[in-house]
Amino acid sequence: MAKIKITQIKSVIDRSERQKRTIKALGLRKINHSVEVEATPSIIGMVRKVNHLVAVEQV
Repeated sequence: MAKIKITQIKSVIDRSERQKRTIKALGLRKINHSVEVEATPSIIGMVRKVNHLVAVEQV
């Protein structure tokens, strides 16, 4: 599978608890923090739920 780089670009303050947990589950901690993960269907689904808070690019 392809790898993707996920970067948090917006804060989770004033977001729903579900969105906060999704960001944490992706391995993100704070703004401008990035992680590289495999592009599995579950990861892609989580990214879609918080796409307004993150930036995604192919690696």
